[in-house]
Amino acid sequence: MAKFDKPTGKHWALAALVALAPMAASAQWSANLGLTTNYKFRGQDQNTAHARVIKPALQGGVDYAFGDSGFYVGNWNSMVNWLDNNKVEMDFYGGYKFKAADVDWDVGALTYVYPGNSTGNTTELYGAGTYGPLTVKYSHTVSKDYFGWAGNKIDGSMKGRNTGYLNVAYAQEIAPKLTLKLALGYTRFSSDIKDLGVPNYVDYSVGGAYDLGDGFALSAAWVGANKRSYFGWVNKGRAIVALNKTF
Repeated sequence: MAKFDKPTGKHWALAALVALAPMAASAQWSANLGLTTNYKFRGQDQNTAHARVIKPALQGGVDYAFGDSGFYVGNWNSMVNWLDNNKVEMDFYGGYKFKAADVDWDVGALTYVYPGNSTGNTTELYGAGTYGPLTVKYSHTVSKDYFGWAGNKIDGSMKGRNTGYLNVAYAQEIAPKLTLKLALGYTRFSSDIKDLGVPNYVDYSVGGAYDLGDGFALSAAWVGANKRSYFGWVNKGRAIVALNKTF
């Protein structure tokens, strides 16, 4: 019988590097940078300083895919102006993508961070399925707050947890380099928020994107939401044009 030496820490480290080498070799970084005439999130203006149609926002982020494993992490950022002492939104997310029953699945977690005012910080779990041009995604709030709503009650007992958001999106190339994009979303607030009389609402987006080549894309859409009688002009439908670059 051959004699084997007991594995040392160096041996284990080398074995781990060998095992991870294929994943590291195929790991991919990507980045994006964009400029939009207005930033709306779930149909609502993210710059509430004024009601003008043009409220430019610089946006961008980075993504890292762990090879063919399906795991990924990323960060995305945008200029905003709806919280006191805060001018930026920073999103951090991570998840897992896989294919099953001819459907492309994507599950993960996402945290919205507002460095200048943590009142808006929100964390959601999400799951999405894409079949052909159709994608259905559901996001569920697991943090105590939902974008500052909990802070609206003086005694602090109100919670945004269990607020849900369902989005159905359609994207189909209808001509060379031109893609039609349609989306419909539904926000269902937690019972604590609804107890204040805040209504659930529907948001929409109708538009398209044109591939300019070299990673550039130009998009245009009409975006807004209903229940304007409660939320005001932040839900107003607006024409939004954006130029994006991927690296």
